[in-house]
Amino acid sequence: MTVSLDQLRRCHVAVDLGAARTRVYVKGLGLVVDEPSVAAVNTRTGSLIAVGALAEQMTGRTPGYIRVARPVSGGTVVDIDMAQRMLRHLLGEKLRRQLRRKPRLRAAACTPHESDPLAQRATVETLVGLGARRVELVDTLIAAAVGSGMPVEQPTATMIMVCGAATTQIAVLSLGSIVTAVRVPVGGEAIDHAVIQYLRQHHQLMLPSQSVRPLQLALSGNGLTPGGPAVTEIHGRDVATGLARTVAVDTAAVRQAIHAPLMAVHDGLGKVLRACPPDLVADIADSGIVLVGGSALLPGLDQMLRDATGVPVRIAERPDVCAVLGLGAMLDGTVQPMVLDPLAG
Repeated sequence: MTVSLDQLRRCHVAVDLGAARTRVYVKGLGLVVDEPSVAAVNTRTGSLIAVGALAEQMTGRTPGYIRVARPVSGGTVVDIDMAQRMLRHLLGEKLRRQLRRKPRLRAAACTPHESDPLAQRATVETLVGLGARRVELVDTLIAAAVGSGMPVEQPTATMIMVCGAATTQIAVLSLGSIVTAVRVPVGGEAIDHAVIQYLRQHHQLMLPSQSVRPLQLALSGNGLTPGGPAVTEIHGRDVATGLARTVAVDTAAVRQAIHAPLMAVHDGLGKVLRACPPDLVADIADSGIVLVGGSALLPGLDQMLRDATGVPVRIAERPDVCAVLGLGAMLDGTVQPMVLDPLAG
């Protein structure tokens, strides 16, 4: 790990700023915030109207003077000021007062694999603006592996796939470090967009706002697998007339529509396996691949990867919060490093 466990144990709060959701873990209190990374602003006065779930419900439903902003994109803070304001309101006055009592408040944050220095600095400045005196950055892949209960510190290979809203990160870990990893710019949003485009082109149907998960509507049950429902009814707005309309969509055609973004994920998986030493690949054949992240719950994704690679694939117990729970475990000191005593020369 780039940051030692001793440094992380001194931290008081852990933050996972994701493109879809923001999560905050406070030492001694557990997971205190799990809300969408959305804020609604009054453009006339500059005041914040709503954050989190309420702001997400406003998407596509606001008058002209209200702007719905997403200050985080692809795990990177793109609007520091808005991210700070959003975090302040998500934490609440009572919890902020409690954190301000810490003489030297330390924070830990997840950062995407191989994020550039500017993205890392934006994350640090966001938390410094909330009162943190020191910010430790931890790779999302390592935090998610710890949170999913994988034996990260052992000299055996563990393979993890973090399926986020904007990106998919795939890595092989051993001895607490990343052996090889790749970041694919395809996530749940790209898959949703592929479904929306298919419905618009082939059925002249526009779906409701982004707050509705079109993929979950289109792929109810085991939609990605051949054994799923053959036809699914979708409600939306007709492109030509603007009237409400319901169409029966062939699920097999939807599977074909999302094939392109999923193939990019599959190619990234193959790239990681090809760059991995043979001994570690043998370990992965036994231990398999663990899926974490909100998009890991995509119906049939695990089965598709299982068929493509021939390797066991399982979804973590709480895939959406694995990263922040892994950071929390490091803060609480429940992760024990493997001690390597130097041999006497």
